[in-house]
Parts: sequence; C-alpha cells; structure tokens
Amino acid sequence: MTTVRQRRVGKGAEAAEDQPSEETNVKPDGKTLPGHTGGKLWNILSVTVGGIVAISLGLLTSVYVATLHENDLWFSNIKEVEREISFRTECGLYYSYYKEMIQAASIQQGLHGLVYDNKTESVRTINILERMNVYQEVFLSILYRILPIQQYLEPVYFYIYTLFGLQAVYVIALYVTSWLLSGTWLSGLLAACWYITNRVDTTRVEFTIPLRENWALPFFAVQVAAITYLLRTHLQPVQERLTLLAVFLATFLFSLTWQFNQFMMLIQALALFILDCFDLLPTAKVTWLYVIQLSALLLVCVLQFFNSMILGSLLISFNASVLIARTIQKNLKKGGLLNRLGKLLLHVLLVLCLTLLINKFIKKILTLESDEHIFKFLKAKFGFGATRDFDANLYLCEEAFGLLPLNTFSRLSDTLLFYIYIFVLFLLAVAAVIVAFRNLSGSNQVQSMEKMEECTVTLKPDAAYSLVHTVLFGCLALSTMRMKYLWTSHMCVFASFGLCSTEVWKLILKCLHIYTSQRTQVIKYSIPIMTLLYISYKFWPGIMDELSELREFYDPDTVELMNWIKSNTPNTAVFAGSMQLLAGVKLCTGRTLTNHPHYEDKNLRERTKQIYQIYAKRAPEEVHSILRSFGTDYVILEDSICYERRHSRGCRLRDLLDRANGHIMDGVGENEPDLKPSLYPRFCEEIKKNLPSYTVHFTRVFQNKTFHVYKLAKHK
Repeated sequence: MTTVRQRRVGKGAEAAEDQPSEETNVKPDGKTLPGHTGGKLWNILSVTVGGIVAISLGLLTSVYVATLHENDLWFSNIKEVEREISFRTECGLYYSYYKEMIQAASIQQGLHGLVYDNKTESVRTINILERMNVYQEVFLSILYRILPIQQYLEPVYFYIYTLFGLQAVYVIALYVTSWLLSGTWLSGLLAACWYITNRVDTTRVEFTIPLRENWALPFFAVQVAAITYLLRTHLQPVQERLTLLAVFLATFLFSLTWQFNQFMMLIQALALFILDCFDLLPTAKVTWLYVIQLSALLLVCVLQFFNSMILGSLLISFNASVLIARTIQKNLKKGGLLNRLGKLLLHVLLVLCLTLLINKFIKKILTLESDEHIFKFLKAKFGFGATRDFDANLYLCEEAFGLLPLNTFSRLSDTLLFYIYIFVLFLLAVAAVIVAFRNLSGSNQVQSMEKMEECTVTLKPDAAYSLVHTVLFGCLALSTMRMKYLWTSHMCVFASFGLCSTEVWKLILKCLHIYTSQRTQVIKYSIPIMTLLYISYKFWPGIMDELSELREFYDPDTVELMNWIKSNTPNTAVFAGSMQLLAGVKLCTGRTLTNHPHYEDKNLRERTKQIYQIYAKRAPEEVHSILRSFGTDYVILEDSICYERRHSRGCRLRDLLDRANGHIMDGVGENEPDLKPSLYPRFCEEIKKNLPSYTVHFTRVFQNKTFHVYKLAKHK
C-alpha cells in the first residue's frame, strides 16, 4: 500500500472600487459620478487593480498546489517509477497515453498507436481517441515535442505544471464571475480566498493530477463567467457575439476533456429551462445557450469518432426537445396566472415525454449501451429496487459515490463560507419566488417603468442563473460526494457575491426600514473586509504550517512489483488483476492489460467482472479458462482486496462477487434467502496453499508483502 512519510532530511483594504456598470458614468448604486472623465479614469483604475489582483491570486494558487504536491511526495527527488506510481488508478492510465505520444518515433506514429491500440485491452483493438477523453494528453505531448524545452524540462513536469497552471485559470474565472455579479472586485478577492482556504473541499488537483475533472473544471468556470457576462442587459451586438464565442469555446473544451460532461451540462440545461419557464432569463439568450451546448457536444462527438455515449446522451435529447416544444407552443408566455401555469405544466410534460422518446429512439436505432451502468446505479441509489448488479454495486459501495458527509459542512463553516452561503441563498430564493410569481401573473406588464424602478424585490438575470445553478449542483453534490467540487467552488462565488452585492444589502435594509445609500455602501465594503481579515487571521498560520511540512513518497512493494515485471517478463506479456493496479502496470511497464479503470464501455464492464472471479469462490480450472480467454499470461493477486477490511460486509469486492454469483457471503451477518454456499473455496486464498489442483494451472513467480504474481499454464 502507498503511504507518505516524514522525510529523513532537514527541512489591503481597497477603496470603493466598483466595476464599470452597464451605463457609462454610473455606479452600481445608481449615483452618477462627478464628471465623465473622472468616472472613466476611476473605472479604468478599478479594472486595472482588480485584474492585477485576479492574476496574482491565480498564480499564487498554482504555486500553492504545486508546492503541496512537491512537499507531499518529494516529487523532484524520487525515481521515475515512483513518480509514475504516484499517478493512481485512472490517473495513471491517462498519463500513459501522454507518455506513449512522447516516446513515439513521430507524432503520426503516436496517433496511429492511439487509434489502433491493442495493449489497453488484450485480444482487442480499440480506438483510444474514441473511447476516452485524452485529446488534452495528445495536444500536450505534441506541444512538448515541438517546443524547444526538452533540455530544460522533463515531460512529467511539463504535464503537471500545465495542470497546476489551469488552477490559475480556474481561480481567475471564479474571481471574475463574482466580480461581474456584485460589481466590485472585492467580491472576487473574497471568492478566491474562500476557494484557497477551503481547498480540501474545492479541489483535489494536488494528489489526482491527471484526473479528467482537473482538466475540465477550469473551462467550466470560464464558461460560467462568460454566461454571467452574457446575461447582463444592454450589451452591444459585438460584445454579445464575442461573449457567445467565449461560451462556445469554453463549453467545447469542457466537453472535450471529461467523459461526464453531458451530465453536468444537462444540469446546466435544466437550470436554463427552469429560469426560462419563469421569465427570469431572456428567451433569445437561453436559446443560444441550448444551441451552443448541442453544437459543442456534437463537435466533440465527431472528434471522438462518434462516441456512442455522447450520441445517446440525455443532453442532446433534452435540448432538442426544448427547442421542438417551444416551436409547438408559440404563445407559452402570454395570458394570466392560471393560464400561464396550465401552459407551463403542459410544456414541462411535453419536454419530458419528447426527451424520453428521442433518447429511446436514438439508443434503439444505434443499439447504445455505454451508459446503462450509470442508470442502474442511479436507480439503486435512489431506492427504486435493490440490485445484485455487480457494476451498480461497485459504484454504490464507493465512498466517493455516496452522500456528502456531514463533516464537509463543519469544515466549510469554519471559514464562515457555509453560513454566509445559506444566508444569501435564502434571500435570493425568496426574491426569485416573488419575481417569478410577478412574471407569471403578468403584473410586470401592467406596472409603469417608474413603479418598477421603485419595486423593492428585483433579481437580475445573471444573479437568477447563479441561484438556480448553485441549487441544482448543490443537490448533485449532496447526493454524490465526488461531484462536490462543482458545487463548493461556485459556493465561494455565490456567497462572496451576496456579501458584496448592493442589491442584496439594499433589500435587507429596506425590509428593516433603515435603508440609506451611504449605509448600504458602508456595509457592502466593511463586512467583506472584516470577513477577509478573519479568514487571514485564522487560516494563514495553518497554510504556512502546511507548506513547511515535508513528506516523501513511500510504496516499496509496488515499486518492487513494477521493477520485477519490467525485468522478468516479455514486452508482449498480458497481465490480469484489479483495474486500479493494471493502470499502473501499463504506465510503468508498457505491458498489455486485460482490463482497466475507464469503465464507460459495456464489453469492458463484462470483461472486468469475469477477471474479478480471481477474488470469488470459483474452481481453479474455471478461473484459468476465463483468464486464458482474454489471453492472460500473468495474474496479480492483491492481499488488500482478498482480505479487504476497508469496506463493511456486503460492500467488499468479494461480497459483491459472491452476491452476483449467487453465493453466501463470508463472515457473520445475514444473507439473502436464495443465496447458496459455493462448492469451491475462495480462489485468491486457496491458490496460496500450492495444492495440485491449482499448481497445474498456476505457477507463482513473484511474491512480496502485498502482491502475488502467478504465471498461467498454456494448456492446449
């Protein structure tokens, strides 16, 4: 098992800097500046200072996570094999394709090896560019080959520094989004500080560097920032076109770099749909965003050789259904309250039915089954019947796919983030309900402009989008812990915007009947500054201690295994074992695998279940036959899986296999009535006894405290 251990070596407060509002020479609180020239200079100064602070914070974040990574592993001092082992599970698999492209004789040969790959899955030739989102590795490897940096920078450092550099883009995008929403860069500063001080819950880039989400989330943050700007009123046509282009590019890059892009964008499309139904967003801009999502995803689909998971995605079906339903129901936004509610209900039902019909039709015509494991998992997770399905239970038993732990909220509360977030969320949710009711009732059409300006409760389109975005992604995070990073980062933006927003404080003070413009301005700046001072006082010493703590990578058993494989097995050898370990085997040794952690393929899922019979109660000749059917030469058994204690009974890998095979589980506890005792002992335990029935098929060739490697006999 991998561990980290202690090394054995010595060891401004700003003025009222409002962002330029949409009307020239007007502050966000509505007061005109003394003169045109003075206002312009003030805006230029504000934007310049705010931009410098944004870039500085982004770069500091990159340096911070890079330093943590170095301090935790002593990455600069460990061997290459140890560096590669540190890229765990699917991270190692993705990085292996970057390594292949770097080591290829030419770029063309490297690309050919990815398109016609026969080492990732034995006895099969697959197209890696179609199956996996690895265009970023391809691009980065080509960039490394053509830039004159080979003598100064190792390939692995070029790779990890790029990922750490994307963290700068991520923080800057969050900063800008908060600035756009509130009108002051103080809000962006607070959002960035919250992101850094809540690092445990906002990112995991420093220890899962090649993970797809670490590539994708910075582009998603850029897309949200561009959407926030797009939803402002009074944009010039040129500004709108450029912003739409920025949204498209960010959406495209986000979709290209993460296989779960379609599910995240589906949630975003649902947010747009809800807001459009209640007239909280301009319909024309919502339509553009639907089209951009579809265009970006279809372009990615083409680049991934018409990936079946994309073609059968709910996002394509949903967006197409919304556009069709809107064409059918042309007078959707006319009439009184009851009339509008009736039309709205019919519209929702029509969109839902069309989505299901279109999706079913596409999957039927193209016989798509790539994502069926996700729907099985969701069905079981939300209580729509128990299942013995191995793939669904594999997800259900992983902590990352469970509910968000309660201690997350205590950590977020320590920085005051969660308290302020809930406060702002409540206020804006109430405002949204009032505005939506007013829109549906048609009262906004009756009121004069003067009365509308005096109305206490308003909600700008960009704030409305941010509200629904955070609610929907919050629901996703609460249900699935792995997705919390999409929510917590936006939580920083949303809370800081609310704390620095003139509109929010104006609403509060008017409700308390103590509103004045001066009082609003004082509160708008003083409370965020006090919050920043509190965060700095409480967390700066901890950050300094964290940066001074030095550890080193330590996993001698895995290093020994990888070195043995490279030295004692032929380059063409085929290895079977756990998905997580085999990704490392491919990266460190270049040997052929039987299975791997990229689980979005039905054939691979069935193959993995068969390979995992090495941890089930099966006869040795059956296991040998299964392994040889995939061309296996060597099988690696791990004690940490065979004698697993990390999960409780019912969630250990051996328990999942027993239930799927209809066998009674080990240990004290209840079993389902129809489960029966197996006729054979557990394979991974019994093979170590060197009984004749096992040695005739398997010969042990390597052993240490963690791993046992057996060579398979090649019977005719």
